Amino acid sequence: MLVNGAALIAHHSGALFWPEQSLLMVADLHLEKGSARADRGHFLPPYDTAATLRRLASVITQFAPATVACLGDSFHDVRAEGRLSTDDAAAIQALTQGREWFWIGGNHDPSPPAHLGGVGTGSLVRGPLTLKHQAMGREAGEIAGHLHPKASVRLAGRRLTRRCFITDDLRLVLPAFGAYAGGLDVGDPAFGTIFPGPFRVYLLGQDRVHAFPSNRLTARSIEPRLTDRV
Repeated sequence: MLVNGAALIAHHSGALFWPEQSLLMVADLHLEKGSARADRGHFLPPYDTAATLRRLASVITQFAPATVACLGDSFHDVRAEGRLSTDDAAAIQALTQGREWFWIGGNHDPSPPAHLGGVGTGSLVRGPLTLKHQAMGREAGEIAGHLHPKASVRLAGRRLTRRCFITDDLRLVLPAFGAYAGGLDVGDPAFGTIFPGPFRVYLLGQDRVHAFPSNRLTARSIEPRLTDRV
């Protein structure tokens, strides 16, 4: 796909790769979301961080990027660092070593921890693209996360709902990469300010992404608990 002139590869994991810059982008890892819910009395199996990091390591092995940019909400809250297991902290440090790594601050983690490797920043400009946590729809080239897009299509009489990339060729929002991250349907008004006209989605499949124009999508069904995605 082309976004503001940059040729990008949408991967079925939810990662985005820019070959020209050897730059891999992921959004909304929400590490330690499970333990945050457990602290509030809502038990979730405490394996989300390890599962997310394994998937990220697999994508990094596949693309061998020189640079990785995490587009905000990499950690579910400001205390997530302290809840990391020793193994998960070591896994993050291993991933950040030997390559340029940027932690873009999000609304959940405005100041990601520095001791795990990488550099914290508010945004990152590379050529025609501006990497940030939340797109505003005011400039071409925005690459962002935050909204956790998902979309539904009807195929062979069945409704299929998946996390997705959404783009209008000028800007793009990535799906949430985190194992426990929720989703917001692309028909929600929150997307309208960013994509006021026709757009495309790339639904995440088992081994590839599936592209659909906006006029092929079914009526939106907003997640009942929006706190799961922001």
